[in-house]
Amino acid sequence: MTPQILMFIIKLFAGGIVAFLAIYLMSKNRDGEWMAIVLGFLFSYAALVFDLLIELGIVIKPDYNLMGIPLTDYICTLVPDIFFAIGLLLMILKSRK
Repeated sequence: MTPQILMFIIKLFAGGIVAFLAIYLMSKNRDGEWMAIVLGFLFSYAALVFDLLIELGIVIKPDYNLMGIPLTDYICTLVPDIFFAIGLLLMILKSRK
């Protein structure tokens, strides 16, 4: 087992706990801002699983590039952060009322 695969296993375990707790929070709290935060955590975990599948050679990275960077890298990096930003923005807007 390479150190990189071991690190993926540790990230998957920790991310699995975070994803489980996020889903539990989503079932208890239906506010839009918290739903966006939870979706950010879930998409972050999905991106980690996708990266592991690429690393293991199970999934082949598509050839679509944007400015020399694969489009899947953009999606895996930006989508969770966009949901976190939306959630935080909604929290800020809610606190101003």
